[in-house]
Amino acid sequence: MSMVFLAVFFAFLLMTLDGPDLPIGRQFYGLFGVAKSDYPVLGIGVTTLVYAVLNGVFYGVIAWLVFTFGVKRFVNI
Repeated sequence: MSMVFLAVFFAFLLMTLDGPDLPIGRQFYGLFGVAKSDYPVLGIGVTTLVYAVLNGVFYGVIAWLVFTFGVKRFVNI
């Protein structure tokens, strides 16, 4: 089941790195109250990298929960 989280995490991480305007990551970053920075980490701006990680974690957890409860609902474990 953790494979579901990892697959969705990496998918949203890569999608956010390609286009950092995906929702939730930017909003969470704003809640932290940290100033934006374009300092490059591995050639990617640190703010974009944080957006990507936050999006990956958020959507990964949502997908993992949906998958877990979906399996329990339709398969008697």
